[in-house]
Amino acid sequence: MRKRISSLVAVAAVTVLALTGCSSGSGGGGGTGGSGDGPFKVIAFTSGNQTPIGAWWVKAVTAKADELGWDLTMIQGDFDFQKMNPQVESAIGQGADVILDGYTDVASISSIVTAAKDAEIPIFAIDSATEASDAFALNITSDQQGIVDETVGALEEQLGGLEGKTVMVIGHDPHPGIRLRAGLAEQALKDAGATIAGGSIQKVKSPATGRTEALALTADYLSANPDGLDAVWVGWDDAALGASKAITEAGSKAKVTGVDATSEAIAEIESGGSFLATVEQPWPSILDTVMEAVTAYQKDKTMPSTNYDAVATTLVDKANASTITPSDKLQ
Repeated sequence: MRKRISSLVAVAAVTVLALTGCSSGSGGGGGTGGSGDGPFKVIAFTSGNQTPIGAWWVKAVTAKADELGWDLTMIQGDFDFQKMNPQVESAIGQGADVILDGYTDVASISSIVTAAKDAEIPIFAIDSATEASDAFALNITSDQQGIVDETVGALEEQLGGLEGKTVMVIGHDPHPGIRLRAGLAEQALKDAGATIAGGSIQKVKSPATGRTEALALTADYLSANPDGLDAVWVGWDDAALGASKAITEAGSKAKVTGVDATSEAIAEIESGGSFLATVEQPWPSILDTVMEAVTAYQKDKTMPSTNYDAVATTLVDKANASTITPSDKLQ
């Protein structure tokens, strides 16, 4: 299957960002907008700081903001929206020039979006929606259809076609990207003639227990259907590692694909076991592009020409695994 390529948003020249500490200011867009009257005030928040990518985003934004001398308020939500959203809204009330959103689903932050609009503060986001939304001045994410094309294509090649094969699909609905790509994968597999194990997408309840839940889902199916599973398509690596372990323990020849390009996943791919492939999402270059848009806005209030982009990803398999920087090792 061919990978669909999507270009990054073209904005101003590349610059980098950062932290001088939290401070208050006047309300409603009450920062300086780069006027020289004071530091450029930025509120940054993420609900996913406990994940490797979310933790990287916090460090990367903080470091970049420090280089530019921005006045940064960083709010880390720990997947607790009842705690995080009021904190962000309170910070908005203190005034800011720009808001940065990292890996937080737009559906979970409606009160933040409303407060930002009322204060006329633009939100620049990474991976916060899977389609254009007027909540954001800009949201850049990865191409979910491209991810599906790559991973389902890898399974199709490995298995000599998908017609008549049985494939489990494991997803997690609260995450918009995983939800979308799991649905796309299920349809692509059906279209290729595969049977979906269990009849539909198997859904993990919590990211914190994704690995053990996926292990149990896969082990239970293999226990009831020995040699009755050809592959497991999983929406993210941590759960894929659980599925891979269940396959190994059962002595099955089924193959697994994931998404995220974590260290453990890459190591398993290189070992030549059941973990066939994962996907690298270009978060550093995406962050650079978002920051270009923010610095353009800081300079003269220039807004991005489009508010949404989905960029191409890279399939990681045994052939190129050694060349990939794991997502949990990003600097």
